[in-house]
Amino acid sequence: MARLFIELTCEEIPARMQAGAIADLNRLVSAALAETGLPAHASRTAISPRHMALELDGVDTHQPDISEERRGPRVDAPEKAVQGFCASVGQSIDMLEVRDTPKGRFYFAKIERKGQALSDLLPAMMQTIIAQFPWPKSQRWGRSRITWVRPLHGVNVLIDGAPVAGSVDLGGGEAITFGAQTHGHPFISPGPVSFTDMDSYKSAMEDAYVQVSADERRAAIEKQAADITAALKLQAVADAGLLNEVVGLVEWPNVIMGRIDDAFMALPAEVLITSMRVHQKYFAVEQGDGQIAPYFLTVANRLSTPASDQLIAEGNERVLRARLADAAFFWDQDRKDTLASKCAGLDAVTFYEGLGSVGDKTQRMAKLGALIAPHIAGCDDKAGGRAIALAKADLVSGMVGEFPELQGIMGGYYAAHDGEDEKVAAAIRDHYRPAGPADKLPKTPEGLLVSLTDKIDTLVGFFGVGAKPTGSRDPFALRRAALAVLRIMDEADINLPLDEILRAAAEIHGFEAVDSDLLSFITDRLKGRLRDAGLSHDTVAAAISDGVVSALYFDIQKAHALDKVLATETGDKLMAGYRRAANILAAEIKKQPDLAFDTPQTQLCIEVEEVALLSAVNILPDAALTSAEGLDDVMKALASLQAPIDAFFEKVIVNAEDQAVRMNRLSLLADIQARMHHVADFSQIEKS
Repeated sequence: MARLFIELTCEEIPARMQAGAIADLNRLVSAALAETGLPAHASRTAISPRHMALELDGVDTHQPDISEERRGPRVDAPEKAVQGFCASVGQSIDMLEVRDTPKGRFYFAKIERKGQALSDLLPAMMQTIIAQFPWPKSQRWGRSRITWVRPLHGVNVLIDGAPVAGSVDLGGGEAITFGAQTHGHPFISPGPVSFTDMDSYKSAMEDAYVQVSADERRAAIEKQAADITAALKLQAVADAGLLNEVVGLVEWPNVIMGRIDDAFMALPAEVLITSMRVHQKYFAVEQGDGQIAPYFLTVANRLSTPASDQLIAEGNERVLRARLADAAFFWDQDRKDTLASKCAGLDAVTFYEGLGSVGDKTQRMAKLGALIAPHIAGCDDKAGGRAIALAKADLVSGMVGEFPELQGIMGGYYAAHDGEDEKVAAAIRDHYRPAGPADKLPKTPEGLLVSLTDKIDTLVGFFGVGAKPTGSRDPFALRRAALAVLRIMDEADINLPLDEILRAAAEIHGFEAVDSDLLSFITDRLKGRLRDAGLSHDTVAAAISDGVVSALYFDIQKAHALDKVLATETGDKLMAGYRRAANILAAEIKKQPDLAFDTPQTQLCIEVEEVALLSAVNILPDAALTSAEGLDDVMKALASLQAPIDAFFEKVIVNAEDQAVRMNRLSLLADIQARMHHVADFSQIEKS
């Protein structure tokens, strides 16, 4: 067994691509080895902006020799068929053996193939992997015909520490010969670095001021940031997305603190944080009470010295001063006019082709909001309507033009500055929420109203004009919008008649009807959400009907309640009884397709067990459940059905000699099935 080590070096890989790139390298090399009969038993990876390293352990150094026998055509087959067989096995006709078989005389070929050495297989393997590497974006560099995300500089391949001979042909007369050396930090230690395996590689690169492990760089940044801020009794504002990006930008992280001019601390915290984050990749710093402190953290890709750190801090302070001066200008200019005065400008902002302007969207939202507001407890209709009217106005502000990430947030600030009701300002500020699974819901009933109207109008509109998500593509974040609507209904306890609201939204848009794909799209999102919450897929399928959105708030509660019942031993036994009843009924219907079942009659119940079962069945609902009222009682009735079903099948013979009794017993089983289906589609449950 051998240890295979591969390193690729190139110019800076975009931070967002690094995690996928190293995973792809591991996957492609592992798959290529497995295809050659040399699978690896373990792997380790490391990636930095300019280095991708992979170590695979437990790889055989030689393929096994192959000895196989293949039967060819009959001896009297056409010559063309015989020649084709010879070509396929790489032998001439006189090398074939003729044998008698029960089916006639056939040609046979005995194939002996000696396994190749791993070192001989690697050059072609690496050529294919590099030529077909699935970068999200790549291009040709120089005369090369092979595309790569950035210019590829080196390919190092070693087996048990020994370099492998070979090269990668880049095309255009350019090639990279396999090596066994890389290079360190370009500004601190650019000289060659030698290694034999992953451990020596990481150690040698550390000595050359390159931390090749993304996890180690992340830990170093977090520790340095914590140490620097703790000295002032402060802390860095948590920002996982920015941290991941910065980890992919540096190879030797050095966290440096700078100061924000006091003149800019009057700006909203979100403006400060966004300006630092978006343009400069700085981390904001906060006090213990969550207030923004007049400091920032930048991560340099340099060795730390007092003189250079001070120089870097001062340079970044000058850059930030200019950025914040721009933000302060927009802040002052935007507040010279009221937020309401900006609404007229929305008519000139196109929302989407076929869906009018943002001004048109605002008018649609106002009509839709009047229908949704009564379903939200504690919602102030007047404040909610005012928030809807102003919700999109900040899109034409200077600040949002500079920082689109602040839309809604700035509208809330401007509304408060204008003296609008706090309910209005809060609703505007929160109406884009939740922006993802980890984001919070709007804090107020009015915020929930604006968020729902915004997202439902968007969903109905985009589906109505055919701009639907396809495969993994969702350029308008419609999946996120649908999940947000479901989260709000579930977590804020809003029993929204979504089918009616969607029909009203379609009518407001001028569509003849709601696109049927939207209904399935929403229920698919709900099923996924419930599965992510830990519910089994078959329970979810039983509780949620595809494309039926009339009672989703209740369906969510029903799915959770049903999951609790079915997770018990009683639930297992109940499903066993249900399946037995269903199988008996299916067999009868197969024999008599037009067989009809009547309501089971008490006077035809002879045995005690069938009387008890009929009484238990009659407790279940005789129509489809659409309301959470009495749901607990229904679940208890389901659970209590298990014992009578078991007793019935143990003591009662369904195929009684008396035909009337027999049909009554079949009708009883049919009633069990029908009433259970009023609760959920139990045929979807896989457990028995």
